Amino acid sequence: MDILILFSFLFPLVYAAERCSLTNCGNNEILIRFPFRLESKQPEYCGYPGFNLGCKSQSTIVLNLPYSGEFFVRDINFLNQQIYLYDPDNCLPKRLLSFNLSGSPFVAPFHQNYTFLNCPTQITKSRFTTIDCLSNSTNSVLATSSISLANSMAESCQIITTLRIPVSWPAQYDEALSSELDEDIELTWHAPQCGDCESEGGICGFKSIGSEEVDCFHLPKSGRSGNGLQVFRIICLSIAVPVLSCAIGIAVFACCLDSRRRNRGNSTQQNTGHSAVTPQPTLVVTGLDQSTIESYQKLVLGESRRLPGPNDSTCPICLSEYLSKDTIRCIPECNHCFHAECIDEWLRMNSTCPVCRYSPFPVHAGSHTDIV
Repeated sequence: MDILILFSFLFPLVYAAERCSLTNCGNNEILIRFPFRLESKQPEYCGYPGFNLGCKSQSTIVLNLPYSGEFFVRDINFLNQQIYLYDPDNCLPKRLLSFNLSGSPFVAPFHQNYTFLNCPTQITKSRFTTIDCLSNSTNSVLATSSISLANSMAESCQIITTLRIPVSWPAQYDEALSSELDEDIELTWHAPQCGDCESEGGICGFKSIGSEEVDCFHLPKSGRSGNGLQVFRIICLSIAVPVLSCAIGIAVFACCLDSRRRNRGNSTQQNTGHSAVTPQPTLVVTGLDQSTIESYQKLVLGESRRLPGPNDSTCPICLSEYLSKDTIRCIPECNHCFHAECIDEWLRMNSTCPVCRYSPFPVHAGSHTDIV
């Protein structure tokens, strides 16, 4: 009964943690976590309002700003709370002409006034940096933060507009007079404030499903060897008790049946004076020997934490998330992988894969360890 009560509390927590684990968009290396969430893979409680991301073409992360449309995500710095955006059509200055962050949780670290000018090509050619995606063969568009330059060119050029442009750092007056404005847009956010949590090695998240309060979560170093091992022992116990009970029942039945047969034989051979000896049941060892276990491939996870075969980002036995430099052992043929210490203990007691129940055979090649 105690085991059932423990599982009734444990499984919902494990389910929630699994659904909110780190994820990515196809082969994109950016790991998406709170306050962001990937709409196609994670439920709403995994992200903060306004931080929804999409996945396009299996590798491109998309952020949709309410009044400025879709932008592609170049990078996310969770520690400094920065996100870098670029234009899908490679004409960022055109997007800046109508850029508006209203309705989003993001702000620009700095702003600077830029004047957009439409000038005849013969005037700007070889003299200024122009915006090619807004220019043509007869007219060139340039943007400048210099008020004096904009005023001096007002007679020969048409002033399109003057806007406050989001910049990562304001340009000085003695820098280049015009700019292509093709650098990524750098934005930041003030809420939720997770920088301190990230610097301590934790991950932000809602305290519970349905809560609006944000907390910092840390995975204790002893979590895998403590809580994870406890869960593993519970799983083994829940499997071992029924199996052991069944084995004892079969052994008792076999002993009784054999005893009856021998008693019948003794009644017809009383002159021998010998009594039949009932053989003791043989103890069957269902696990694998250590040499067979060691013959299975071991891997040491790198920074990417990518596993071969049909595997998730968590160990199916201890339910802990894989970390870089973890030692992993994979079962041949089915290619299911686990923490080495978890699967070794399992295989000493069982001869089948704990996921698919496949019965592996020893690998005759020497044991080796790869790094992935």
